[in-house]
Amino acid sequence: MSESWMAYGKCVEESPDVFFPSDGLGVEKAKRICQECMVQEACLAYALCNRIKHGVWGGRSERQRRRMLRRAAA
Repeated sequence: MSESWMAYGKCVEESPDVFFPSDGLGVEKAKRICQECMVQEACLAYALCNRIKHGVWGGRSERQRRRMLRRAAA
């Protein structure tokens, strides 16, 4: 999967720390930024394909992505 989409993400305008929060409020802030991002779907697909365990990717938290992967495996 090409990673060229990364240059177009809303995340490039933010500190990486925003997308690797330590609390629920931080997760919600990151998810709000992702909602306005034009590459949200590519970002989520990248995180799922690469089994990225940490951070908010494609507007989904670590927990949400784990659930998605479990459902896909079932």
